[in-house]
Amino acid sequence: MIRVDNTGPVWTITIDRPDKAGALTEAMLQDLAQAARAATAARAVILTGTGGVFSAGADLDAARAGLATSPLWEELSGAIAALPGLTIAALNGTVAGGANGMVLACDMRIAVPKARFFYPVMKLGYLPQPSDPRRMAALIGPARAKMILLAGQKIDADRALSWGLIDELVDADALLTRARDLCADTVAADPQVAHAIKALCPGI
Repeated sequence: MIRVDNTGPVWTITIDRPDKAGALTEAMLQDLAQAARAATAARAVILTGTGGVFSAGADLDAARAGLATSPLWEELSGAIAALPGLTIAALNGTVAGGANGMVLACDMRIAVPKARFFYPVMKLGYLPQPSDPRRMAALIGPARAKMILLAGQKIDADRALSWGLIDELVDADALLTRARDLCADTVAADPQVAHAIKALCPGI
């Protein structure tokens, strides 16, 4: 249910479980983290999904069995954040719960206009993974991060764009094309220069 296209300088990692709204099992999280750790040689990585939802977060049965508080979420976001190449979340739909972590760890986020963003961790009685509130607050400010995490607000794509939670809205049929276009200059550049420029940009 995790597909990895690593045939060129731009890797595409796809959550492919549209019948379950991209909900993640423990095995899927392990596969995502393994793919991210393996992508250190990639010049760029695109993270995307299939269907109308990027990911609903933890699979409900798996969450009840303990996945909601698993360290795998933090391992995944940390592996993405540590990649030397450009990372882009190409969001084909809504992002919910713990799935926000891997999205926040990317360098850029583009999304379809119908996407929604919410993180109902408090309502479910859990704490978010440690890096998620920090990364979210770095992007949109502490008060807006609290609107999502404490006030439980669902943010539509237009508001997410105006807040800086995402960087661009893109029609669904052009989403991956736009993501690849954003990778083009990085792929064409000297990799040492590209990696150095990324390292000079403040990381979250």
